[in-house]
Amino acid sequence: PGSPYQPVIEALENHPQKKFYNVSKLGGSKYDTLPYSIRVLFESSVRNCDGFLVKETDAMNILDWKTKQNHVEVPFCPARVVLQDFTGIPAMVDFAAMREAVRNAGGDPVKVNPACPTDLTVDHSLQIDFSKCAIQNAPNPGGGESQKPLAKLSPLKAQPRKLPLCRGQSGCRGSCGTGESSRSSGAFSAQIENTPILCPFHLQPVPEPETVLKNQELEFGRNRERLQFFKWSSKVFENISIIPPETGMAHQVNLEYLSRVVFDVKDFLYPDSVVGTDSHTTMVNGLGILGWGVGGIETEAVMLGMPVTLTLPEVVGCELTGTVSPFATSIDIVLSITKHLRQADVAGKFVEFFGSGVSQLSVADRTTIANMCPEYGAILSFFPVDNVTLKHLKHAGFDTAKLEVTEAYLKAVKLFRNDESSSREPEYSQVVQVSLSSIIPYVSGPKRSQDRVAVNNMKSDFQACLNEKSGVKGFQIAAEKQNDIVPVQYEGNEYKLSHGCVVIAAVISCTNNCNPSVMLAAGLLAKKAVEAGLVVKPYIRTSLSPGSGMVTHYLSSSGVLPYLSKLGFEVVGYGCSTCVGNTAPLPEAIRNAIKQGDIIACGVLSGTKNFEGRLCDCVRANYLASPPLVVAYAIAGTVRIDFETEPLGTGFNGKSIYLRDIWPTRKELHTVEEECVISSMFKELKEKMEKGNKRWNLLEAPESTLFPWDLKSTYIRCPSFFDKLAKEPVSPHAVENAHVLLYLGDSVTTDHISPAGSIARSSAAAKYLTSKGLTPREFNSYGARRGNDAVMTRGTFANIKLLNKFIGKPAPKTIHFPSGQTLDVFEAAELYQKESIPVIILAGKKYGLGSSRDWAAKGPFLLGVKAVLAESYEKVHRSQLVGIGIAPLQFRPGENSSTLGLTGREQFSILFPPELSPRMTLDIKTSTGKVFSVIALFENHMEITLYKYGGSLNFVARRFL
Repeated sequence: PGSPYQPVIEALENHPQKKFYNVSKLGGSKYDTLPYSIRVLFESSVRNCDGFLVKETDAMNILDWKTKQNHVEVPFCPARVVLQDFTGIPAMVDFAAMREAVRNAGGDPVKVNPACPTDLTVDHSLQIDFSKCAIQNAPNPGGGESQKPLAKLSPLKAQPRKLPLCRGQSGCRGSCGTGESSRSSGAFSAQIENTPILCPFHLQPVPEPETVLKNQELEFGRNRERLQFFKWSSKVFENISIIPPETGMAHQVNLEYLSRVVFDVKDFLYPDSVVGTDSHTTMVNGLGILGWGVGGIETEAVMLGMPVTLTLPEVVGCELTGTVSPFATSIDIVLSITKHLRQADVAGKFVEFFGSGVSQLSVADRTTIANMCPEYGAILSFFPVDNVTLKHLKHAGFDTAKLEVTEAYLKAVKLFRNDESSSREPEYSQVVQVSLSSIIPYVSGPKRSQDRVAVNNMKSDFQACLNEKSGVKGFQIAAEKQNDIVPVQYEGNEYKLSHGCVVIAAVISCTNNCNPSVMLAAGLLAKKAVEAGLVVKPYIRTSLSPGSGMVTHYLSSSGVLPYLSKLGFEVVGYGCSTCVGNTAPLPEAIRNAIKQGDIIACGVLSGTKNFEGRLCDCVRANYLASPPLVVAYAIAGTVRIDFETEPLGTGFNGKSIYLRDIWPTRKELHTVEEECVISSMFKELKEKMEKGNKRWNLLEAPESTLFPWDLKSTYIRCPSFFDKLAKEPVSPHAVENAHVLLYLGDSVTTDHISPAGSIARSSAAAKYLTSKGLTPREFNSYGARRGNDAVMTRGTFANIKLLNKFIGKPAPKTIHFPSGQTLDVFEAAELYQKESIPVIILAGKKYGLGSSRDWAAKGPFLLGVKAVLAESYEKVHRSQLVGIGIAPLQFRPGENSSTLGLTGREQFSILFPPELSPRMTLDIKTSTGKVFSVIALFENHMEITLYKYGGSLNFVARRFL
């Protein structure tokens, strides 16, 4: 009241029951100049403004982004949270413990629920206990009975052939044809519960392979306690959704199923936004959803109804102009844009895309670019919602009514990007221009993956390689021999081999080609080539190795697989094949001809490795290329070709066919991708989400309001964070005569503080688990046991690389000064607590560096650490210390332990005044009589309030009282 800025609640045009804050009417023309991503931050601050966690000044600072960027901290309340199970288990255990504490304090435990929608995906529990090579055409490097290579269909022969039976796939219905009639678009309907497992040779559905079943069975057995706890959580907590095992990875499920784009809660609309503990959370920015990855404590804070705090960021506008080259694939575009952004120094900033070229990128392109944020250091890369997004959402299963409301709302609050050139673009901190016209396709080779060659220069570059001395690129072929031709008889026909001839062509859905569009491009090119009458010479060793059954699924559902097969690119199995050298030997006649003529033969593959001789000992030139270019070079039969001026081959009626004649347009690709692939994938995922899976559905779990803690459990334990819960805050107590638990140097990482990997057999955690009757094989990992505070506390500072100055060498040890013993850190801390002696930590610069990790703050708290005194902190970890109730103290500029003459063997008394203020100075007195001042790194009054309450967990628990 009394503020000149009052949010306007409006009804949506044509949907009067839908209400929203029309923040576009606040602040006059300022809002119209804000980047779209900052508008989302602004709407959130207005909607969540309560005068304490989010203040009016915070909203006004965001509105004044142009002058306040990089100068102020602002709160952000995301609409939802995404967790994976490793980070989700401690958060849910804390909520279960909070229910217990609220009940014990006389409150209603049913009221304890996450404050915002929270989706937890169980995708980090699977361990590979069983595996089996899926390469069927591989040589036999391991000895034993040799397997005969499968016969390859010659494209020159039209008669049908008999396909071999599958090995180890008893569920396959035997030999089956690859007739076109059964593979037309839309005809592929075979669905197996949970995942479309296909016979890699016959494309017939089969039961899940034995290795999958065994690994899943062990996953459920090993993690039964955790899974039962998750299922209990899904039953009793509001705002919690558990995505069970075997459904998919967190970032994919988030992108494909959980995203709302616009929230509609009781007919009130607001933008979707998310923070997640998965590093790939940034993918959702490709859908116009603001989101990024944070640590476990930050996500738990959001679940508790508290904001994430960030420095109001700079926003780099990336203007895309021009028209994409018809031969440039999605991978070319993504990597080129990534390169430009890396060179533009966008680290720690938002990136936002605009310009006429944005509409040429599919949603798959956008999410891939957004997912590359770690490569160029940006917090996120935002693509505002536009017509391309809406079209994708339609194919993803959004109903018409939902889409209409989404579009109308986003346009009303000016969060919809208009394709019209007359529309006003926001103002940015800086602008990076990327001309899509300049992006051309490249291949890499002939000996190293870092040696890139523009496709339009391929012929001349290969000629230069023939001339160069033997080395990283050269082959040193005498000029008079560079045009040698070696005739060879193969399958009753004569062929001619020359330098640059292609003898291996492998289409692999590898890590750099996981975008569906590039595999579809290969399939569509094959389709056009077959229809034009082009063939691949039969001596070329062709193969198609999808990265998963899903790749085969979308190649089949789009109707292109038979055409790839017609050119010899048949599915050979699932796994790493050609790029690791698992290629069947070339025909003997071809090998002999290559060796006799000293021919520089070539392999072309869409993998990641192309070292000389890696594919085959007689193939000296190897090029990495996109899947469609692999098919193109296979058809051409040589890399010594200029695609612009020379035909690939001769088609029907003797007509010369050029690459441009059969290369699929981006429009064709997007149409097939959206209409045939995306809709099919989303339909299947939706069914999988709704049905669950058999093991999860049969899993029994309690339904009580309070979790029935099993005292014998080594996975789930009620933590002690709420042992001293009281209804009112208390003034900070002085820390008197504290010993130093650890005396650390610079750059102590969160992994030093709380390791996440395997549990060492000699560690305190191992001793605890052994005492519970477990064998080392049953220890599992720290990550899997994050729901057990006894394990995690013992794991705190258990990293073998920890360098404690008291010890003088890397070891998870320290000195217990009252007794003089050298002990495990946990054992020393336990003795201090029994003696009621508080402890602190001395550290150097950048304490808490590395990835955010909740137990890096929780662990020290449970060890009894009252304060950390360091020269500087990693920003996120500092806030996590406050959030758990540990005081972050900082030496004054120019001072540290050495300059003050501290040995760490003294006892320290920290004097807190009755009332704290942000960044105030405190005095510390040592047992030797030394007195010095430090800075209490509480950045605002909210942090001081949280500290007085004993951390955010206790603060929220008291609110429920």
